Amino acid sequence: MPHDHHDPLSPSGHPYRQDNDEPLSYWQMMEIAVRELMIEKGHLTANEIATQIDAMDARSPADGAAVVARAWVDPAFKARLLDNAGAASTEMGFDIGPLNLIAVENTDKIHNLIVCTLCSCYPRNLLGLPPDWYKTRAYRSRAVSEPRAVLREFGVELAEYVTVRVHDSTADMRYIVLPARPAGTEDLTEAELAQLVTRDSMIGTGVPRRTL
Repeated sequence: MPHDHHDPLSPSGHPYRQDNDEPLSYWQMMEIAVRELMIEKGHLTANEIATQIDAMDARSPADGAAVVARAWVDPAFKARLLDNAGAASTEMGFDIGPLNLIAVENTDKIHNLIVCTLCSCYPRNLLGLPPDWYKTRAYRSRAVSEPRAVLREFGVELAEYVTVRVHDSTADMRYIVLPARPAGTEDLTEAELAQLVTRDSMIGTGVPRRTL
């Protein structure tokens, strides 16, 4: 049946949206209680909390792309990244905190895919907020049961001889893919290389761009 009616407009001229006010969940109430207690006890200030939230919101895939580009141009850094991704990222000024971050490398024979089968654990310190599809039940289950089919839906076609390795993130351990450097990029600077690195290529559901 065609949609033949119009939503009422607010005085501003925009359609009204239903309020999403709902009772707070247990965890929301717990967060509020702990936050207010920390402020009351003088361990933190409201301004410090707001500043940290702003810093977290500012994180984006560009941070991870910078790490990948550095690994492409600096073999010694690449070795350190694959040995201890958290420490190597910290070298570049990125705050990884106590997170156990693991970098896995794509090669001509191995393709890595990252998932969190339980919820949405994700390397937010380097990639920012996870995409909506990463949190869906369909992706979380199918990435494990039929990874090649999932990759094809993202436009990634792999030869049969390429092994697909699926890595399941946890609350204590996160993964980031070190994608293979595109051929023909030898003359690009590190900053230009970073522009080739996509968010999806660091999750494994994509590959880097080949040109700027």
